[in-house]
Amino acid sequence: MFHVGGARTALQNWIYAKQHDGVFVLRIEDTDAARNRPEWTEGILSALDWIGIERGSYEGPYFQSSYAQDQIAAATRLYGEGKAYYCDCKREDVIARTGNQHTGYDGFCRDRGLKPGEGALRFRTPDDGETVVVDLVRGKPTFENKLIEDFVIARTDGSPVFLLANVVDDMTMQINLVIRAEEHLPNTPKQQLLWEALGHTPPTWAHVPVIVNEKRQKLSKRRDKVALESYRDEGYLAAAMKNYLMLLGWAPSGDREIVPWQVIEDEYRLEDVNHASAFFDVKKLRAFNGDYIRALSVEEFIQLCTPWLSGTDTIVAPPWRPEAFDVDVFTAVAPLAQTRIAVLAEIVEYVDFFFLDEPAFDEASWAKAMKEGAADILDATATAFEALEEWAAEPLKGALEAVGAARDLKLGKTQAPVRVAVTGRSVGLPLFESIEVLGRERTLARLRAARALLGA
Repeated sequence: MFHVGGARTALQNWIYAKQHDGVFVLRIEDTDAARNRPEWTEGILSALDWIGIERGSYEGPYFQSSYAQDQIAAATRLYGEGKAYYCDCKREDVIARTGNQHTGYDGFCRDRGLKPGEGALRFRTPDDGETVVVDLVRGKPTFENKLIEDFVIARTDGSPVFLLANVVDDMTMQINLVIRAEEHLPNTPKQQLLWEALGHTPPTWAHVPVIVNEKRQKLSKRRDKVALESYRDEGYLAAAMKNYLMLLGWAPSGDREIVPWQVIEDEYRLEDVNHASAFFDVKKLRAFNGDYIRALSVEEFIQLCTPWLSGTDTIVAPPWRPEAFDVDVFTAVAPLAQTRIAVLAEIVEYVDFFFLDEPAFDEASWAKAMKEGAADILDATATAFEALEEWAAEPLKGALEAVGAARDLKLGKTQAPVRVAVTGRSVGLPLFESIEVLGRERTLARLRAARALLGA
């Protein structure tokens, strides 16, 4: 699944490339067979499509495996020039020699003269000097070379590891700027040393803050909800998600957060990105999404909700028969629902009672509303509603108020059993407008059915 952190980084690369007449390049690093499937690649492509980085507007996707020969050639060259050597040490060997499990590789094989096939290939890190990383977010982080261990660049079977493969691919594609999460910063001096050893100028880097959860822990696929597709499938709007992701470590000018995408494209600067980790607040994202939903025209809202209600192009089918969905009914109540939902998938629970043959009763709502006196209220309400000449929200409200007044009850108390009888829940859309759309026959039938369930 496509991590929300990856989506944020993609948007940052995308904007920067547009601002500087550059090219956004999508590369799938597919050399790990266990983590590589065609459907996962398609998932990334479709998720990028959703947030506005559409196929055909960028280079790629390229696949890292396609450049294997170039990567192997680079490893061979580094070995031939004495910039890398073979090593057959195991981790436990290093620990036994150093007496410290936290110490990096100790250089034991540097001068042993092992041949290809006799171990992994390690890069010979310079013994002195320092490596300066030019970073548009973090300035110029500096690393002492003597503190960087001789790191592996190819396995015993000759296949390159990520560090070397990534560098060779970037060289081949002429990448001159890499925007990525700060967790990759420790790899950067190693990669920069490889760029220089292979005779190329390293790219400029930009390490943006890592995204964390409410416990300030890095967002984890195992622990947190991080898949962009899952938010899409719940009914988050792409515009809201894009806006929110760009606020993770950066802010537009002025005291505002919800801004048009064009403003973000115009104002975003890597130099303005914060260093501190960014909190992915799902509650705030929901609020964002609700604001974006309310900003839609009613026609747009109806169009976006229809897949959830008609059972097309959604993960979960609605709980009613497909033919029971009536778009005219939904059109009548859509403005009422639009002010209440935070994600599109919630529309199903708000309007299900219109399309189900019988309301789906919520047990807690039923227990709370159907107390002593509820049967009397349902009987009286059915009689009052049946006698109405005009079936409309105001007369319906007036009739129920009269039922309550005769029993010395306020409207809220009186309408509680009526709402549950008609809709199945104690909260939802405005009651009288809903009853008007539901119609006289179905409303009276539900009132009487609920009354029958209460018994004598």
